[in-house]
Amino acid sequence: MSAPRISVALGTHNGERFIGEQIASILAQTRPVDEIVLSDDASQDRTVAIVEDAVAAHRDAHGTAPELVVLRNDPPLRVTKNFEQALSTATGDLIALCDQDDVWHPERIERLSARFDDPAALYVFSNARQVDAAGAPLGHDLFTALAMSDGERSLIESGRAYDQFLRRNLATGATVMLRRSLVEAARPFPESWLHDEWLAVVAALRDGVRMHDEALTDYRQHGGNEVGMTRLGLAQKLRMFAEPRTERNRRLFLRAQALAARVEALEGATPARVAQAREKYLFEEARQAYPEARALRLVPILHQLRLGRYRRYGTGVKDAVRNLLQPV
Repeated sequence: MSAPRISVALGTHNGERFIGEQIASILAQTRPVDEIVLSDDASQDRTVAIVEDAVAAHRDAHGTAPELVVLRNDPPLRVTKNFEQALSTATGDLIALCDQDDVWHPERIERLSARFDDPAALYVFSNARQVDAAGAPLGHDLFTALAMSDGERSLIESGRAYDQFLRRNLATGATVMLRRSLVEAARPFPESWLHDEWLAVVAALRDGVRMHDEALTDYRQHGGNEVGMTRLGLAQKLRMFAEPRTERNRRLFLRAQALAARVEALEGATPARVAQAREKYLFEEARQAYPEARALRLVPILHQLRLGRYRRYGTGVKDAVRNLLQPV
C-alpha cells in the first residue's frame, strides 16, 4: 500500500514574529510533508513572504520541498472559516493542523501519521509542551494545563469521546492530524464553533477520535494567542466565578444550537446521539434563561442538577456553582 499524501493546513494572520520557527520545524520533519496550504487572513506584515522564502531556500538546498499553496483573504475570514478554507483546499489523505506561532518536534508527522494505520481513526490529537514567548518550557504540558481528569481521559480512551466533547473539548487544534474525508463530512463549519472543536465532535460521532499522549509540539503561550491555554492557579480559578456569565453562556448556547440543527444529517449520528445533542441544546437554552438575580437562579439550577444535565453536559457541580455566582 502506498504511503498517504500528507498536507499541512496553516492558518496565519500577522504572524511574522514566530512563523519562521514554525515553517523551519515543518520542513525538518523526519517524515516530510507533501503539501503546505497557507491560508492568510489579511496579514499586513511579512508572514507570507517568510514562508515562501523558507520553502524556496529548502528546495534550493535539498532539491525538493513541499508544494506550497498560498490563499490570501481580504477582508479576513476569521479563524474558523480561514482554517476551513485551508482544509478544503488541501489535497492530502491526511492533514496536519498548524498554528503560526508553535514549533513542531521533528517526529510529529511520523508519529501521528502512524496512528492512521487504524482504519477507523479520523482525528488524532496529541499532548504538547507548554512554552513561553521565547520558547522556554513552562514546566508543564498541555494536558496538565487543561486539567484533564482520569475520568475524562477514560472517556476518550474507551471510545466515548462524543460524551466527553458534549461536556468540554480536550483536543487542541495545534496538535491535530485528521483524514481529509472528515473535512468533507463536516463542511460547512458553523461559525459559532472553532474549527478544531467542530471537527472533533463530528469525528467523535463516528467513534474516530484517538488521543496520543506524547508531546509532539511546543505550544507557545505569548499573550497574543488567538486561542491559548495556560495552566490556571487557584486565584485564577476562583476569579472565573466572578467573571460575567453572558459571553460564555451565549457561546455555549450557539454551539449547542448549531450541533442540534446539524447532528441528524451527520454520519454516525445514532438516535441516541441525536437525542444527546438535543438535550445538550435544552440545557444550554435553560442556562441562557437563568434570571439575573442570583437568588432566583437557585431553583432552575437545582432543576438542571436533578435532571443530571450538569453532569452529562457540563463540568458538574463546579459548573452549577459558577452559574449561580457569576454576575450577568
